[in-house]
Amino acid sequence: MEAKTLNEIHKQGIEALVKVLGPVDAVRFLQMYDQGSGDYTKERKEWLEKDPDKYLAAVIAHGKKKTRA
Repeated sequence: MEAKTLNEIHKQGIEALVKVLGPVDAVRFLQMYDQGSGDYTKERKEWLEKDPDKYLAAVIAHGKKKTRA
């Protein structure tokens, strides 16, 4: 038995998820495990130090858009 590449394993895993869950739920499942990137705490501190009022206004506006949708 040959060892599979990580790309092959990833492709087969996605195919299995889509087969069992369907495409929409497969994507939703994968989104649960997205770790993202970067250092949120460090980046947030930098955003707030630059212009906290502008940052908070953008967050509030984004929240209002979500509640309307």
